[in-house]
Amino acid sequence: MTAETISKKTKLTLESPGLADQNPQFLVKLLSPRGRVPTRGSALAAGYDLYASADGIVPARGSAMIPTDISIALPADTYGRVAARSGMATKHSIQTGAGVVDSDYRGPIKVLLFNCADVDYAVSEGDRIAQMVVERIVTPPVLLVEELPDTVRGESGFGSTGGFAGVPTTI
Repeated sequence: MTAETISKKTKLTLESPGLADQNPQFLVKLLSPRGRVPTRGSALAAGYDLYASADGIVPARGSAMIPTDISIALPADTYGRVAARSGMATKHSIQTGAGVVDSDYRGPIKVLLFNCADVDYAVSEGDRIAQMVVERIVTPPVLLVEELPDTVRGESGFGSTGGFAGVPTTI
């Protein structure tokens, strides 16, 4: 695996308007020899695998913060969504939490793992523990209004989309 290295002399302004459209880059800084550059499992994979940089235990019905020993810079108008790896979720009941990495955050990336199983889960240095999906965001201005526009759904909440407004549902 090779990572394109950018010289410390190179100046990048990631917060510049429109940079995400012109030249999107996912910059990674290794914080120790145990840090690993995130990788994609296939050419069409949506997420970049994140690797544990230390051994640890996620206790049964508990949680643990697992270090990766990397820091990152994402393009403007994006964020990194830390998501569970499907194999860990289905085979070991391991989920992720606190999964938003803002594009202006430069600190170490850690992964919060939740163990929904009744047995401890061992993490070894080098294990793929989560994936980061880089997603575009829209941050419109917040406007205070007296009323919201009406919709067909209206104020119907949880479980209400299964056939409102007379639209039949099929299975």
